Amino acid sequence: MKVRIEIDTKTFVRFWLVVIGFILAGWMIFSAREALFIIGTALFIALALSHPVRKLASFLPGKSRVGGTALAFVSLVLVLGAVVWFVIPPVVQQSAKFAESLPALSDQVSKQWVGLAEFIDQNGFRPQVDETLENIKQQASTWAADIGKNIISGVGSFASFIVALFLVLVLAFLMLIEGPSWMDRIWKIYSDKSKMRHHKSLVEKVYGVVTGYISGQLTVSGIGALMAGLCVFILSLISPNIDGNLAMPTILMTFVLTPIPMFGSTVAGVLVSLLLLLNDPVFGIVYGIYFIVYQQIENNFIAPAIQAKKVELSALVILISVTIGIYVAGLVGGVIAIPIAGTIKVFIDDYLERRQVVKKDDDKPVAKLVKKLTAAVKSDKTA
Repeated sequence: MKVRIEIDTKTFVRFWLVVIGFILAGWMIFSAREALFIIGTALFIALALSHPVRKLASFLPGKSRVGGTALAFVSLVLVLGAVVWFVIPPVVQQSAKFAESLPALSDQVSKQWVGLAEFIDQNGFRPQVDETLENIKQQASTWAADIGKNIISGVGSFASFIVALFLVLVLAFLMLIEGPSWMDRIWKIYSDKSKMRHHKSLVEKVYGVVTGYISGQLTVSGIGALMAGLCVFILSLISPNIDGNLAMPTILMTFVLTPIPMFGSTVAGVLVSLLLLLNDPVFGIVYGIYFIVYQQIENNFIAPAIQAKKVELSALVILISVTIGIYVAGLVGGVIAIPIAGTIKVFIDDYLERRQVVKKDDDKPVAKLVKKLTAAVKSDKTA
């Protein structure tokens, strides 16, 4: 039995126009992905700073938004400067102490090497060891030959990063200044006030998701940073080899790196552990154990309790979102992935809610009667 489907020319043309439109839109988005990423990052920063800017502007003469934005950016630069100022000197100091202990460490390694060399010769492992060392030398030569290329590539990447960072900051600054006026212009375009109120409500929900995520992350980071600094300070009281001044750089490093999803806190923990290992290996390991235990408490109790009412996403959705974000756009993509997923959830929830309302209206007898009468009137007019 053959089934014949007839499609008129108009429908056929529309179908292929839609397909071609989607293909062109996808190609344009892919081609402009770097520019869109810069704009998206700037928008994220602008949303994050919007509330502080509003608060700062309220204290200024004339409630100047330009002044509030400038103060917010200056405060951000000061915070970053404080991180560099408090973190770098102690790290350099501890590295210098480690360098001073290298001669004694080298003597210990030499004594151990003599014993190891005797063991290798006595058991006939010398040919295998020599072959392994030769392979290492060849690999080192290859790496050395590529150093020049890597340096040039690194300089180019760093320059691109600086340009992108400058564009992000400028765009975020302008968005903060001109954003409210642009939103007012957009709302004035609407002729349907009910639709305007609905869309305005959606924008407010998205804004709540982004700011809620940021405040939640900063709260979790602050708690983790204070606990890490307290741990290092207690270890400095127990061990004479650990300087109590390391508590401040520990707090700052943990606070700055922890907001990076998935592995930001891990990087902070590893850096602090290595810093302590340079001075006292035993207490470096002790801090590592503390960090592992605290991460379990933070991930299973502290973070869920704080973020539960902020973004309202399941752990699976968060993990998938962060994985996609990091794969597409690196660390920054991982940071903005969760609020983007939260924003998508807002639109999906709104769509499902409106569908439910329409379905309930359709189930009502009066609504059905009105629909039938409307259809009958339309058919009479066409006839």
